[in-house]
Amino acid sequence: MAWTREQMAQRAAREFRDGYYVNLGIGIPTMVANYIPEGMTVTLQSENGMLGMGPFPYPGDEDPDLINAGKQTITELADSSYFDSATSFGMIRGGHIDLSILGAMQVAQNGDLANWMIPGKMVKGMGGAMDLVAGVKQVVIIMDHNARDGSPKLLKECNLPLTGAGVVDLVISDVGVFEIGGSGLVLTELADGVTVDEARKRTDADFSVAAEIAA
Repeated sequence: MAWTREQMAQRAAREFRDGYYVNLGIGIPTMVANYIPEGMTVTLQSENGMLGMGPFPYPGDEDPDLINAGKQTITELADSSYFDSATSFGMIRGGHIDLSILGAMQVAQNGDLANWMIPGKMVKGMGGAMDLVAGVKQVVIIMDHNARDGSPKLLKECNLPLTGAGVVDLVISDVGVFEIGGSGLVLTELADGVTVDEARKRTDADFSVAAEIAA
């Protein structure tokens, strides 16, 4: 057994704090918006120039001019605001975003992140990823623990082009939760039905195990 993508998104939502300004990457991270705790105020920011994003629209209610940075249609709130990309990236680079939740192709045990390209494949550009990992106060990664071919994505060292060096604080995968800090990579939570042995077999990176799990 392992966590579903919905369970991973639910776990990531536990990182929210009241009053946070949050940027969500494309893919699984967009699902985290569905799990903002009741009564908590969290303001979502999009690098294409929107602050205060609402939920995804119901079918038939989509406005093609109202999209997030991943080009998904969204809704606005009563207090939503709009601005140009320069202002949006000024917010990010100026350290005004509390938390960014992103996907990843690879994460290294020292917090290096690769999430924007695979050599030999055509890509349109890095987008806002480099700015987000450099200017945001906390970076959380949600990703499948292994690639489609079964190879591990949590590695001793990334072998894909880096988005940022030593930028990741927390990794949430279908295996569990890994914290990256002064003690290196630490497994702090295990997904339902996953053992420490299984986590080690599915991981290339070296990691220690938190006392509450080891016990």
